[in-house]
Amino acid sequence: MAVFTPLSDAQVAAFLEKFDVGSFVSLKGVASGTENSTFFVTTDRRELVLTLFEQGEHAELPFFVELLDYLDEHRLPVPGTIHDREGIALHSLEGKPALLFPRLPGRHPEAPNVAQCHALGDTLGRLHVVSKRFPGHRPNPRDLNWLQVMHHKVLSYLSPADQTLMKDEVDDFESAFMRHGELPQGALHGDLFRDNTLFEGDQLGGIIDFYNGCTGDLLFDLAIVINDWASNDDGTLNAERYNTLLGAYQARRPLTEDERELWPTMLRMTALRYWLSRLLVVYVDPPAHDLTPHDPERFRTILTARIAHGALPLPEVSA
Repeated sequence: MAVFTPLSDAQVAAFLEKFDVGSFVSLKGVASGTENSTFFVTTDRRELVLTLFEQGEHAELPFFVELLDYLDEHRLPVPGTIHDREGIALHSLEGKPALLFPRLPGRHPEAPNVAQCHALGDTLGRLHVVSKRFPGHRPNPRDLNWLQVMHHKVLSYLSPADQTLMKDEVDDFESAFMRHGELPQGALHGDLFRDNTLFEGDQLGGIIDFYNGCTGDLLFDLAIVINDWASNDDGTLNAERYNTLLGAYQARRPLTEDERELWPTMLRMTALRYWLSRLLVVYVDPPAHDLTPHDPERFRTILTARIAHGALPLPEVSA
């Protein structure tokens, strides 16, 4: 059970009195959390999600509230925060920052099908079009600058071949991005793996867990999605899922020439981002709680597949 701060029924019932959400009925801890304590809350009027923030920079929580509310106002399928009767969303409960959300419908797709990839590509394209006008700002905490600094911390734990692989990739990224101007910018989800989506059948019910949200290269967000949603077990790209997701995305937001040229590099860079972040958790900065870290090898496999095979051609945009 990944509930790090237990709450009683009485505590949550008293907390809900600040909001116009109905009277408390039941409380259930959510086992799938990895960083925060999450609870499903039922009232006599609706289903809710209550999150207590255990880690991270609490000063950045207003950014996430503003981003979720902005996307919700633009009718994206995200859990816009619930504000209390005074218009305040961010509260404290058991000494931890707390937010209340509507519970969105659906389940995580373990093996996304083509229809689900189309739905996600279409929605991510809509989200990126809208997010270009989002007024908030939070620099991408896992961009090329982070890779340049942090990869040195894990080199001593790697084989000589993997040390060379990692150092060469960072050098290649630096060279590739120096040759281009700024890519299209906007607000990013920053971690849009399949377990941060909810589907009812083939219908996308919601995109959740925006706590890696930031502002930066929209292409970075898209590459994270493709590496998770369109990779086979051996790390190679699945052409059907790849083409479907990118085709739906580009129907909403066609990629620029610079983005198309940098696309294979961005796929490699985001694969290295997750290989490195998972290595850091294993060797340098283990989780604060007794949880099993994600396996770094998955993204080493994806990275080496991208190096060996490159990216599949990008779908052409229909006129």
